[in-house]
Amino acid sequence: MGFQMQPYGVQSMLKEGHKHLSGLEEAVLKNIDACKQLSVITRTSLGPNGMNKMVINHLDKIFVTNDAATIVNELEVQHPAAKILVLASKAQQEEIGDGANLTISFAGELLQNAEELIRMGLHPSEIISGYSKAINKTVEILEELVEKGSEKMDVRNKEQVISRMKAAVASKQFGQEDILCPLIADACIQVCPKNPVNFNVDNVRVAKLLGGGLHNCTVVRGMALKTDAVGSIKRVEKAKVAVFASGVDTSATETKGTVLIHSAEQLENYAKTEEAKIEELIKAVADSGAKVIVSGGAVGEMALHFCERYKLMVLKISSKFELRRFCRTTGAVAVLKLSQPNPDDLGYVDSVSVEEIGGVRVTIVKNEEGGNSVCTVVLRGSTDSILDDLERAVDDGVNTYKAMCRDSRIVPGAAATEIELARKLKEFSFKETGLDQYAIAKFAESFEMVPKTLAENAGLNAMEIISSLYAEHSTGNTKVGIDLDQGVVCKDVSTMNVWDLYITKYFALKYAADAACTVLRVDQIIMAKPAGGPKRDPAAGMDED
Repeated sequence: MGFQMQPYGVQSMLKEGHKHLSGLEEAVLKNIDACKQLSVITRTSLGPNGMNKMVINHLDKIFVTNDAATIVNELEVQHPAAKILVLASKAQQEEIGDGANLTISFAGELLQNAEELIRMGLHPSEIISGYSKAINKTVEILEELVEKGSEKMDVRNKEQVISRMKAAVASKQFGQEDILCPLIADACIQVCPKNPVNFNVDNVRVAKLLGGGLHNCTVVRGMALKTDAVGSIKRVEKAKVAVFASGVDTSATETKGTVLIHSAEQLENYAKTEEAKIEELIKAVADSGAKVIVSGGAVGEMALHFCERYKLMVLKISSKFELRRFCRTTGAVAVLKLSQPNPDDLGYVDSVSVEEIGGVRVTIVKNEEGGNSVCTVVLRGSTDSILDDLERAVDDGVNTYKAMCRDSRIVPGAAATEIELARKLKEFSFKETGLDQYAIAKFAESFEMVPKTLAENAGLNAMEIISSLYAEHSTGNTKVGIDLDQGVVCKDVSTMNVWDLYITKYFALKYAADAACTVLRVDQIIMAKPAGGPKRDPAAGMDED
């Protein structure tokens, strides 16, 4: 046997097969590099002219989108440091629902600048303390930039809602925000409760139907179900609704039961009693005044026959989430077994009708007067991926609405805020003594990423634009941003009507700075040997809810 080298140092302490990276070169700069790669991916999708990414996930599903949250969700990021950025963007998505791209891109920019500082010879802890001072100062400056009088807002005023929502929707679907925003605003205002803080995002549903174009999109007060009605009655007006959670069918025994039948008469009687029983149940439902039966499970042939006889419309909703939403729309209570419902359990609809939209049969449940709790935006488009992207834009709009219900303050959009922050922070860094000032100056420089990226994505000259923005801002025009439509360098934001929510910016910058500091604090990476055994597939995705 050959001479074996005895492991020494860290090797002797840990199990074999582990990895151990330490020191600036190995750990810190490698981490920074991984985060930079991630932010390079998302950066080109920032802003209204952002490019789309085509992501194909492990199940061969294709996503064509410029929504950063979707992109990083589907890229299964392995690197532990880059995962921290992904988590920061997820936190932003959970908190506000928009601005995930800003979080990742800004954090990546901060880390890239930190790398330059480290190469200059600063210690990471000095950079961290500088960044912490800078983010606190940034929050102060942000408060000063808030538009006067924007904290008082009527969330039911369509104009005001659209002006705040426009930027979020335009960053996903540029050029179509004028069609989409009024739709989303209508839907949100209809389901907005008395106290807007309790606005529930789940109450604005999206139904995606192939065919047609964007101009065919509509808002339905109530629900649009992608199923046809069972039976021949396709339209009912002003009707009461009975909802049965289990199917509408003959009742079988809970456990297995066996019936011994000795003669043909008994068989006939058995069949007759079964028939009579079902007729009795359906008649009871019809007598209670209900005209529509909604079933959560299968609808039996015989039950259907009697429903037709008593002129009852039958709908089948198999998803239990949809069934709950249906109950919310109509105010019905789902009864467990097929039996005579209490008058209190019945819901009410203005109309239930089956319409054919683009070759697909859709049941539209309208409830105009009632407590309007669910609203559906019907989206039309030519391909599935376009529809998915439209859905994400609607989603962002609705989330922005929820955010503005919480805090309606706005700051100038179109990179005007970022340039102003960069300028003020630069001034602040000159006042600092000590090594922090370099970090604060770099933090200020990082803000230039936003106008630079916006300009590059629109194919304009970034350097020219940034310098002319600085020139405008130094004369005191704090609301000057990039006008991407004309490619004109600078224009007052209030004339273009581009506003961003203060709360979106606030959280995005905060999360980005936190994530960057977390990555910088790491100086060693110790990875254990990965557990053996066959690779398990992650659990299958839930249905769309």
